[in-house]
Amino acid sequence: MNSTSLARDIVRQLIENGVSDFVLSPGSRNAPISIALHEAEIAGLVNLYVRIDERGAAFFALGLSKASDNYVAVICTSGTAAANFHPAALEAYHSANKLLVITADRPAHLRRTGANQTTLQVGLLEPVSTVDISSAIRIADSLTSGPVHLNIQFDEPLLSDDRTDWLAGLKPHTKEYPKGEPNEVFYPKARGVMVVGHDRAGLSAESISFHAKTIGWPIIAEDPLSFPASIAHASLFLADAEIRSSLKPDEIIIVGRPTLSRSIAALINECANVVVIDPRALNIDTERRASKIFSHLPDGHSTADPAWLKLWKDAAITAQSALHLDWSEQSAVVAITSNIPEGAALFVGSSRPVRDIEAFATPRSGISTFANRGLAGIDGNISCAFGIAEKYERSYAIMGDITFLHDISALVNPSKANLTIFIIDNNGGGIFNTLSQAGVDGFEKIFGTPHNLDLERVIRGFSGQVSKVKSESDLLHSIIHEANGLNFVIVEVPDRVVNAERLKEITQSLVNALRIGSNLA
Repeated sequence: MNSTSLARDIVRQLIENGVSDFVLSPGSRNAPISIALHEAEIAGLVNLYVRIDERGAAFFALGLSKASDNYVAVICTSGTAAANFHPAALEAYHSANKLLVITADRPAHLRRTGANQTTLQVGLLEPVSTVDISSAIRIADSLTSGPVHLNIQFDEPLLSDDRTDWLAGLKPHTKEYPKGEPNEVFYPKARGVMVVGHDRAGLSAESISFHAKTIGWPIIAEDPLSFPASIAHASLFLADAEIRSSLKPDEIIIVGRPTLSRSIAALINECANVVVIDPRALNIDTERRASKIFSHLPDGHSTADPAWLKLWKDAAITAQSALHLDWSEQSAVVAITSNIPEGAALFVGSSRPVRDIEAFATPRSGISTFANRGLAGIDGNISCAFGIAEKYERSYAIMGDITFLHDISALVNPSKANLTIFIIDNNGGGIFNTLSQAGVDGFEKIFGTPHNLDLERVIRGFSGQVSKVKSESDLLHSIIHEANGLNFVIVEVPDRVVNAERLKEITQSLVNALRIGSNLA
């Protein structure tokens, strides 16, 4: 089978299996599949996006996949281009996202011969498995769940004079991927807590909320924006050992993988009975340990003590009453997340923003929240937000200045969607000021990493629409009066040292209020 026929066969099969979004990085060796995709786009069968930077292209495809919950293909040429897909492939693997990575390759007989732009691409993206393709195969067998790597050997000639209407009669299909049904029953203890990781193990917020309500337990959610009934500010007040002890559950259900706060981790570690609900424990996190592991939500029965749920709700009310925020990273995050309109999407950058939302945001519903919590990297965050925005009428993103600069090349191919990106500008890596290495010798150089850049000028250099806010009123005005298209809002906040100290004061204030309210003072 020549390269043109092979490329057409693969594209045709992907369309027949419900893949409609393709992200392409230009190259020579992937020319056969690039041309086939262009022809499919002209025929109205696919959405084809072109991104010149492979790393950004892969994260853009990951965003599309997250938003659509379907396989999205990202395609590149051979050599280092393929290696640039690895960060997004790893994130997709640990998040169990449907990312289809397609790398063009030289024929197998040219490997290890010194041939130009030829390396060992089979297994390059481990632990994502590679299917090495030199002739026609059945693609559907590879599209099961989680990321897949198709490495396609294209031999010369890469182009063909064949003008056959190879797309005749082709109709896209929607492929259903099995979600699995609960086949076990869980009998919970009376005093328990459900802890929900940000990615929810791929389960819907509605199904998790229903399960928690059925068994009568409080929910602690890393993403309170998807759980209006969750316990607000739990990661703050549980930082105190005495309060944690007074609220110690007899059992904890963990949905997904909590990755954010030490206080929640401490609550889990201090509980003797921990139940995990996460399908990744079957084939990704295979060494995970718990009293019981379910791959799906089991059927639950209520044995809860109503006074137990009230105890947690009262703690949240007391914490909310004691929470007073001056202008800061935290107050900015609260203002943004409280005022995003229903029906919108929100992408949350790694590092401090995702933690500030967990700790300070008011629980609500009505928006779709996304974050890269598989490996929690700051790479590719702009690109991922761009991909998500393609699937929503209006979208938002919150990220720190270092996270933004890390993916600045994404602005070469700016999103055309209605997307507003809020950049928390504290001139450096603010999260490190809140960690144990704060204040060590050489801190500013090796951790703080101040960029000293005028972000407004940087963005205008890419012809971006940008505004700058320095108060909550200005921030709210920018949300209410935002323009269509791509907008950047630089949120200037107090410096990192001040913010770190303020966080300690806020936490202590909440703790004191709860101790008094619980007679623990």
